[in-house]
Amino acid sequence: MKAPLAALLLLSQHLMAQQPVADGVEMADRLRADGKIWVVVAVIAAVFTGIIIYLIRLDRQIGKLEKDVKEKKTNYSL
Repeated sequence: MKAPLAALLLLSQHLMAQQPVADGVEMADRLRADGKIWVVVAVIAAVFTGIIIYLIRLDRQIGKLEKDVKEKKTNYSL
């Protein structure tokens, strides 16, 4: 069972491999030529920064809630 599956997997990787692009990526070359690649980089950086800030705030809020739950649990057990 494993041998035919492995053979099929290896064969499918060879068949579905992408052909190398001789000219490069046209869209990226065009953005670089126009100087707009920095706009793309800035937008991606802004999105990642927003995600990081959101995760940090969420972690703080969850930590605060966990602390409150732990304090209430110890108060009720007394």
